[in-house]
Amino acid sequence: MKRSKKRRNHQKIANNYLGMAAIAIVVLILLVGLTMQSNNLKTRIAVYDAKAAALKQSIEDEQDRTKEIDEQKEYMQTDEYIAEVARDKLGLVKGNEIVFEEEK
Repeated sequence: MKRSKKRRNHQKIANNYLGMAAIAIVVLILLVGLTMQSNNLKTRIAVYDAKAAALKQSIEDEQDRTKEIDEQKEYMQTDEYIAEVARDKLGLVKGNEIVFEEEK
C-alpha cells in the first residue's frame, strides 16, 4: 500500500513536471511568435515612415512648382511680358527705335 501511494505521488509529480514543461514550451513558442511579429511591425512602420517622408517632400516640391507657375502667370499678364514676346517672336519695335538689319 505504501509503495502504491509513493508511486502515485511520484507519478503525479512527474506528470506535473511534464505539464509545466509543456506549458513552458507553449509560452516560449508564443513569445518567439510575438517577437517575430513585433519585428515585422517595426519594419513595416519604418517603411511607412519613409514613404510618408517622401510624400511630404513631394508635396513641398509640388507647392513650390505651383508657386512658380502662379508667379509666371502673373508675369505673363504684365505689359513687360507682352512687349518682350512682341519683340522676340513677332519682331515688332517701338515707334522711336531704329531697326538695323544684317545683310545676308
